[in-house]
Amino acid sequence: MTTRPTMADAGLYRLLAWLSPGFPVGAFSYSHGLETAVEWGEVADAHGLRRWIGALVARGSGFVDAVWSCAAHRATAAADAAAWCAINAEALAWRGTAETALESRQQGRAFLRAVRAAWPHPSVEAVLPDPAPESAYSVTVGTAAAAAGVPAETGAVALLHGFAANLVSAGVRLVPLGQTDGQRVLAALEPLVLDAAARAAATDPASLGTATPMAELASMGHETQYTRLFRS
Repeated sequence: MTTRPTMADAGLYRLLAWLSPGFPVGAFSYSHGLETAVEWGEVADAHGLRRWIGALVARGSGFVDAVWSCAAHRATAAADAAAWCAINAEALAWRGTAETALESRQQGRAFLRAVRAAWPHPSVEAVLPDPAPESAYSVTVGTAAAAAGVPAETGAVALLHGFAANLVSAGVRLVPLGQTDGQRVLAALEPLVLDAAARAAATDPASLGTATPMAELASMGHETQYTRLFRS
């Protein structure tokens, strides 16, 4: 005997697809400044990697992106195209360096293109101007989550998990670390991800702030780093 899948099941399926390493956004090619942090000796082991990523998730660009994802979710659920455009413009501007701005725009463009091609939904089209603008990655994820009936906070958990997992993968290659150490780091980040997602869902973007200056400096340093494996 089989049971009919619920909307929650369908939403989970979509999140697993959209935030998986196989979704064609090229996340694997970005280190978000981590490559320079390793070069400088700021991240030299699993403990350092956990602290670095944890700071980004709790009070840095990861948390900022989760806030914009939740804001885009609300605008999409309300079919408020004007609010969506304003949120997207601000999210694009909330980047401290040229490389992280490029990272967000390029992943956002790729995510939106893939979702519209393979997972079309009228709720997404209702908030997009024609032609579709440059979109922040976090905004496109929140938009797709709303269209799929996924709660904003759940979408933020998925976004932050994907962000953390990608940086863990980069750290495993850069430090280098073993795969098991990488999984230990990801497991240790779980409570930070869950807390950041809950706070993001309750945060008014007007009160948004960030406090990870070393990450911004590392990203700036990456722009002129002599040897580079990653694009940011």
